[in-house]
Amino acid sequence: MEHIITVGLDLAKHVFQVHGADRNGAVVLRKKLRRDQLLAFFAELPRCVIAMEACGGAHHWGREIGRLGHEVKLIAPAYVKPFVKRQKNDMADAEAICEAAQRPTMRFVPVKSELAQASALVFRTRDLLVRQRTQLINALRGHMTEFGMVVAQGPMHVGRLIAIVEDPVSNLLEPARIVLGVIMAELRALNDRVSVLDAEIVRRAKEDPVARRLMTIPGIGAITATALVALAPSAATFRRGRDFAAWLGLTPVQHSSGGKERLGRTSRMGERTLRRLLIIGASAVASWASRKGPVPGSWLASMMARKPPMLVRVALANKMARTVWALLAHGGVYRAPAVVA
Repeated sequence: MEHIITVGLDLAKHVFQVHGADRNGAVVLRKKLRRDQLLAFFAELPRCVIAMEACGGAHHWGREIGRLGHEVKLIAPAYVKPFVKRQKNDMADAEAICEAAQRPTMRFVPVKSELAQASALVFRTRDLLVRQRTQLINALRGHMTEFGMVVAQGPMHVGRLIAIVEDPVSNLLEPARIVLGVIMAELRALNDRVSVLDAEIVRRAKEDPVARRLMTIPGIGAITATALVALAPSAATFRRGRDFAAWLGLTPVQHSSGGKERLGRTSRMGERTLRRLLIIGASAVASWASRKGPVPGSWLASMMARKPPMLVRVALANKMARTVWALLAHGGVYRAPAVVA
């Protein structure tokens, strides 16, 4: 085993597959390990590169194996798939991971610390609760529609439906009122839990100097700023702002060939939580500009005059992402660009 240079590790819940190769890529080791055997095996292995897919549990094992002195590299599953030969199984997956890790142009995912994963938990939990709240609102609206009671869409109009259900003189039958009361109780409980998480996010934003700097960018508030600090990798991972925007999935898909550049829809290939928050922030900026009027001669005014509203919002989110990278990479706060008269 002293000739092993790269190890591909296929992760699982209980049984792990190991594939070792020398510096020429020749197979040196194939082995199955149970969960309780994994760390003991790598503790005896000479220092080498351990590659894994960036999937569930990968960051945990990356930290644990890294503490044993090995160099850990995580690879996005989409970059491993082309190296799988014919049938897919644990052995083929481990071999594909090992081969992918040896490519000189391969892109790797940095291993997250426990603190980074803990910081991201508040946003994952908030997203889950917001989705559940949306489901309850849609259920309440759908059930009330069956009784001929319709209100406008959006969470701000749900109060009108709740008032109808709670009104004892409304035309709603008592059996329906009892069941809809259960939905409303769950909805109120979710609102309270989301408010608690929002308060926690605001507290973190006030205490974090990086988040405070990011909040100087128009369209970025406490939730987006702290999410960027918690979920985005180091700015040094990207060479420029466009690479960061591409990682977020805010750049168009290319279908270029024969020297002809063809750009398609927005890729949506990256971190969807951050992408959604940036688009929401960009939508707020664009809506405010449409009501008050954009600054004459500005980039936003030019885009709003030529492009559809949704395209303007995504383009503005892209621009915000590049600005975020610039502040993370070079420091400072946002300064509005001067408008040419």
